[in-house]
Amino acid sequence: MRLTIAFIFLYLFALVPALAQQARIELGKSPMPINTYFTISIRLQDQQLKEYSPFPEIEGFKKSNKFSSTKTVIAAGKTTTVLTITQNYAALAEGDYELKPFTMKVNGQNLQSAGIKIKVGPMATASPQGPDLSNLLIPQQPEQGEERPQEYVDQEDNAFLTLYTDKKDVFVGEGLNIVLYFYLAEEDQRLLDFHDFGNQITGILRQLKQPNAWEEVFEIDEVTPEQVTVQGKPYLRFRLYEAVLYPLTTEPLRFPQLALRMIKYKVAVNPTLQEDRLEGYKVFFARERAIPVKELPPHPLRDVVPVGQYTLREGLSNKTVPVNKSFTYLFELEGEGNLAAIMPPTPANTGTLDFYSPDLQQDITRMAGRVQGVKRFDYSVLGRVPGTYNLGDDFQWIYFNPATATYDTLRSSLTVTVTGIADSRTMMLARDLGPFYKIIENEDHTLVSLYKEEDIKRYTNIILLVLLAVSGFIFLKTRHIK
Repeated sequence: MRLTIAFIFLYLFALVPALAQQARIELGKSPMPINTYFTISIRLQDQQLKEYSPFPEIEGFKKSNKFSSTKTVIAAGKTTTVLTITQNYAALAEGDYELKPFTMKVNGQNLQSAGIKIKVGPMATASPQGPDLSNLLIPQQPEQGEERPQEYVDQEDNAFLTLYTDKKDVFVGEGLNIVLYFYLAEEDQRLLDFHDFGNQITGILRQLKQPNAWEEVFEIDEVTPEQVTVQGKPYLRFRLYEAVLYPLTTEPLRFPQLALRMIKYKVAVNPTLQEDRLEGYKVFFARERAIPVKELPPHPLRDVVPVGQYTLREGLSNKTVPVNKSFTYLFELEGEGNLAAIMPPTPANTGTLDFYSPDLQQDITRMAGRVQGVKRFDYSVLGRVPGTYNLGDDFQWIYFNPATATYDTLRSSLTVTVTGIADSRTMMLARDLGPFYKIIENEDHTLVSLYKEEDIKRYTNIILLVLLAVSGFIFLKTRHIK
């Protein structure tokens, strides 16, 4: 029994380092000539690349091109596949440098590297008797007696660029989710790579911009692949851009043909360790699209009503308040739509309940192709006249629901009771006194001094006397000099 347990422990002890070798980081050699690349590589054995964090920066070096290679070994009926992703670094000057310890996350696993001290020396020259210089930046010329140059073939790739929209047509003000995707078959990872992506995506975004639409853009910090299935086949999908557009007019949303230039590798007919691919380019296109925009159905408020799907939540700080004492009424809209464009409801001040401008709070979430959230209005209310009031008479919020293509009204269902006795002045304010008294709120009520004009005359006379005295002095002085 003890012997069996010992064998199990020995097997597990041998298995742990083997598992650790399934993914690892490999560093280039030092010292190195300045006309070669220093490299950092991710090596994966018998697994697909799903995601990985960016390669580190090295002080004194500049990132150059990045490439991948796949090596397959069949021995004793067992197939082993090794995928290597390599980042090249070009030294800016000769000298001593240090790559500090770093960590990279690959397929959810944290890989650590202890770093290395890098010594960059003078430029090396190619020599048939010297060490392996296949990683030199300068091209090597084949010498007599060497084999013929490597031949490469252009393999067919399974990749495409597409602009996705979640609807075929929308109403004015209705949200349209658009996403620019690049799809790449998993087995073709080593054939394609991104080229000058930062500059290309800037031009693409200018083409996607719609002059007659409100835009809610989804933040994309880094373009990382996600695994999807298309017609039963595994693909890597790269989300390059995503937004929700809210058309402001009936002008159709037009998206032109989009182009993305990618690095396309040719594969060597007889692959070697260092030269198994040749870099080239290929342009992918996403076809142009036009999304019709429908006008809202007839309604007196068709041009101003919000569009979306909303629910109402409300609350009162107190349901019973004394006269001339304030309370708070909460009017909160929750749902999906252009929350940023929603204006606060404006109840009329009748003199019985006075509503003051609300405090605003907005929380918007952009997730899974939807823009949704909460918009909250806190009103301070002052009860002027005793009585029981239905707030539904003051708060009626009309909106258009694109899912049902109908108008709907959210109405308050709360009541508040104002207790106490109102004085005669309050009762007078509660009655309609006619249009003459209604303009009081718009008139200037700043106090003006009755003696203001006398003060202006006094200061003006003093200034004139001073100017006269200065002019006389200058005149006499000038005459005396002559």
